[in-house]
Amino acid sequence: MKLALIGQQIASLLPSMLTDLLQVGHQAADTVIEEKNSAMQELLQGYGEACLKKAGIGGSIRAVSSREEVLRGADLVIYAGDLMASSRFQQDREALSGGEGDDEGLLNQARVNGGIGGLLHTLRQGAVILPLAEQMRSLCPHAVVISLGDPVGRTTEMFRAMGFAAYGLARSVLRGPTGVDGIAGKLGKKLEEVDWTSAGLPGFSFLTALSDHASGISLMNEVYALAGDGNLGRLIQRWYREYQAVGVGRVTDLAEFMAAQDDFIPDERPDFGESVEHRKDRILHMNKVREKGLVDPEGMISQLMLLSKTPPQRPVRLGLALLRHEDLVMPEVTRTNGRNILSLSPTALVSCPLVLEKGLEIPGNMTLPAPLSDLMGDIAYASHLAATAALSDRSALREYVEADPALEGLDRLYVQEVVDAMLRMHSDILTQFTSDDEEE
Repeated sequence: MKLALIGQQIASLLPSMLTDLLQVGHQAADTVIEEKNSAMQELLQGYGEACLKKAGIGGSIRAVSSREEVLRGADLVIYAGDLMASSRFQQDREALSGGEGDDEGLLNQARVNGGIGGLLHTLRQGAVILPLAEQMRSLCPHAVVISLGDPVGRTTEMFRAMGFAAYGLARSVLRGPTGVDGIAGKLGKKLEEVDWTSAGLPGFSFLTALSDHASGISLMNEVYALAGDGNLGRLIQRWYREYQAVGVGRVTDLAEFMAAQDDFIPDERPDFGESVEHRKDRILHMNKVREKGLVDPEGMISQLMLLSKTPPQRPVRLGLALLRHEDLVMPEVTRTNGRNILSLSPTALVSCPLVLEKGLEIPGNMTLPAPLSDLMGDIAYASHLAATAALSDRSALREYVEADPALEGLDRLYVQEVVDAMLRMHSDILTQFTSDDEEE
């Protein structure tokens, strides 16, 4: 088996991915990481070799700059990349900030995944994914793809549109004041004391079940009371009253896909991968593992520190289950809906529990309240248009401006002018939308 790991976030995910591969999955594999920096190549490869030595089941790991070498013959491709995400986001934010004085322009549209900002982010991801997928068609045409690149629903759909079996893992809804652990905590429960289910779209999930793990008794009436009384915040309260459901995860993630609201201000400096401090700590601990190995106590402590700080997504575990036709239950997986959420289109990209039996998916057959399903249907269609536009479809780009519910209340002709201006601003990478002979 060969694993191809591509993108800036791979280094921070590597400890948990190798643990799932070697310790949990007991799978010997040829693991190849795309890395342009020679010093980082040495670090990642040395760290990986220490993990392989500890596991003692064979396999190999390389960090190389040649994408062809990374992709050739791959069975599983994990994409966790972006294109100058932070600097380009700040360009978008400045362009949307309006003029002088009190005019804030379209600053509320400076978002990562939804609205105008999310559209531009998606188009820039297309500039990375389109050539990547073209190479994959010749080098690993039958590979399974797991995408962690934001916006996850849209990047996953791009890979699917290019002919690959693709799944996505968006930011988990587990943590935070309105995450599963935060809601459970308000009910006097620890995370491990509850069972839960969420369903919706990538980055736009709602809690559909919460129960006491020991007794199996549902806690949803208590959750509804928290939401209705405003104990989960004004936004969750408003959405509960309007959509008859309780949002889960970061409220800023949910709000990105909705029309502008007075009490929602998008993050000025959202997270794009590791912080500088986290990166320094990771490099320090990876070096310790590389030098000491995983038998030495110092190396073991560093490995534990690395694993404690990795995100909860498990792309290798998901990929192994799909490739080895195994049983699996994973709570938040992005893929084509089918019959998972019956109140949404079968072709929508949804995020909900994935249940595999011998590698085959068992449909969830869930339903969501009608008001919420209507909104989700509109958001899913807008995301489909954005993903289609990112693969060089200009008509889908224009339709997105008309269809995206996050743009509700705005002059769509003006929005189109703003989008066109931002396309020109990013013309160095979005060349397909700014050529002299483009259709007017």
